Amino acid sequence: MQGMYATGIISIINLIIILVLLGFFIYGFVLFVKLAKRGIKALDIYINEKNNNKL
Repeated sequence: MQGMYATGIISIINLIIILVLLGFFIYGFVLFVKLAKRGIKALDIYINEKNNNKL
């Protein structure tokens, strides 16, 4: 009976750890997408400035 109880607690702890890691992954992915959008915008501004200077 004690072994089953310990196994249940360990599985709950594992589930919590997996959910926390999934949350970190989603948060990191959102931050990466925001960073990529800013980088694309900065690159567009840079390209426009370079093209306007050549004209």
